[in-house]
Amino acid sequence: MKIPWPAPACLAVLWVLSPALLAQTTLPPGTSDPDAPAHTQDADPIAGIESAIEAKNYTAATNQLDVWLSAHPTDARALFDRGYVADAQNQTADAESWYRKAIDADPKQFEARLALGMLLAAKGDPADNQGAREQLETALQLQPNPPNPAAMAQADRALARLLRSSDPTGARDALVAALRLTPETEADTLLAAQIAEAAGDGDLAEEAYRKVLRENPNSSEATAGLAHLYIAAKRYADAQPLVEAALRRDPDDPALTAQLAAILSAQGKQDQALALLRKLHQLQPGSQSVTGMLADAEFQAGNLDHADALFVQLLAVQPNDASLLDAHGQVLVRQQRYADALAAFRKAAAAKPDDVDAWSGIAFADSELHQYQDELTALSMRSKFALENPSTLFLWATAYDNLHQTKQAVDAYHRFLAADQGKFPDQEWQARHRLVALEK
Repeated sequence: MKIPWPAPACLAVLWVLSPALLAQTTLPPGTSDPDAPAHTQDADPIAGIESAIEAKNYTAATNQLDVWLSAHPTDARALFDRGYVADAQNQTADAESWYRKAIDADPKQFEARLALGMLLAAKGDPADNQGAREQLETALQLQPNPPNPAAMAQADRALARLLRSSDPTGARDALVAALRLTPETEADTLLAAQIAEAAGDGDLAEEAYRKVLRENPNSSEATAGLAHLYIAAKRYADAQPLVEAALRRDPDDPALTAQLAAILSAQGKQDQALALLRKLHQLQPGSQSVTGMLADAEFQAGNLDHADALFVQLLAVQPNDASLLDAHGQVLVRQQRYADALAAFRKAAAAKPDDVDAWSGIAFADSELHQYQDELTALSMRSKFALENPSTLFLWATAYDNLHQTKQAVDAYHRFLAADQGKFPDQEWQARHRLVALEK
């Protein structure tokens, strides 16, 4: 169901997102409002430390905070400042620990909850997303000290980014709340487009991307977003000139290069797509996504040795990724390395017990290895998660046939012929030939 979005004339009121959220980390309490009364170090010992933080003199600030906290271990403001200093130096684990200590000392401290929420969200790990959401939503029920509407908007924007795919409605609401506090930016429009796309409103997403491109024709992010919409809708004729124009400006942009490769591949221009992906892989040899795209392209082109080497490279980083194991198994099947393929498929099924592709692969490899009873077991497991198709029905039939279970084989051959309807003529010929022999 689509989210009820404002009418197009109201879009300018909706689009919002602060540029580079992590670059706008909230300043420590007492340092974020230039109009607030100045503190003196005598009246407020922490103020002097925070002056060092504002000056980015993190070594001095760290030393002073450690001394202060040794005597005042539950000072929530100082604990947050200590986390902020660690965060600013990319000491993520230490920063998280200090922020949590600050929250324990003062659960109503806005700054620590915002900072911890943003830190967890920045990890990009789904396991941390719920914690990030809880911290950001709690922060939005509190108030910065001193009052700071920009910091509140920052929390709303961080929440909107976090939720844009998993909860488009929540993301939209957070985005609208941020807009009530601060002006629209180009990044806001991009986020609105992403949320609209996730909500299934392609028209609104397209309009938002086009709005960015009208104001900034060189926006690679808007170009990539709009092209993604077109590719998903199979509007390749619209997507290709858009991407090619952007690549003329930025020939090494990885996202755009990958998109052009996808467009060419969808149009059957496999050689051109493969050349682009090889170039992209040279630019980003450590990228799992790029390596995966190239591995798939090499497989489709029949370059099995190249594909196999790339899948091995991917599995070295993610050894229990079921989809990678399935893909690797398919390469091994094409190479007729059935025992190795069977091991890959079994590992995939162990990692993801409802993996239909893995059980299909196990059944096929068992068939080629003449392990017919194991083949039937794999087919039975597959049937728990997916309907039969002509390929699996033929595997059932031949397994029963080889095990001399005549009644079951005859039934399976008939079911295969009824389902296939000319898709696999060689197997149909074999099925009819065997039925003649079995039904005598």
